[in-house]
Amino acid sequence: MTAVGTGGREDVPRVVLDTNVFVAAAFRPRSHAARITKAVREGRLLLIWNEATRRETRRILDRIPPISWEPFADLFREENRHRGRVNPDWFGQVDDPADRVFGALAYAAGATLITQDDDLLDGRSNVGVPILTPTEFLRNS
Repeated sequence: MTAVGTGGREDVPRVVLDTNVFVAAAFRPRSHAARITKAVREGRLLLIWNEATRRETRRILDRIPPISWEPFADLFREENRHRGRVNPDWFGQVDDPADRVFGALAYAAGATLITQDDDLLDGRSNVGVPILTPTEFLRNS
């Protein structure tokens, strides 16, 4: 696994956020998902991303009025970009290829995947990466 620059902040939990977490945060500002995006904004969590996850998140957010990409763009900090190898086939048991990239990134980066996607949650016992709902993540942290 290739390390992501953390600016000397190895003690800060690393997370990959599925697109549905951003959607939930946008629609429900007091939700667990919103608390997680706020923690990323405040530097209490490191959002690990790569070009594929950033592109997918932006694509979805820009397709759902009245929300948009703009309130979340600053969370994708360059110093937390994962540049190492990510193989979506590591999550071949998940039907949607767009979902696979989030799981594979979390695996490659040694991060926790936070999602509300049933396919990812249903397969979480079969993979070597923590996959949690926003509620579970906050309960465990």
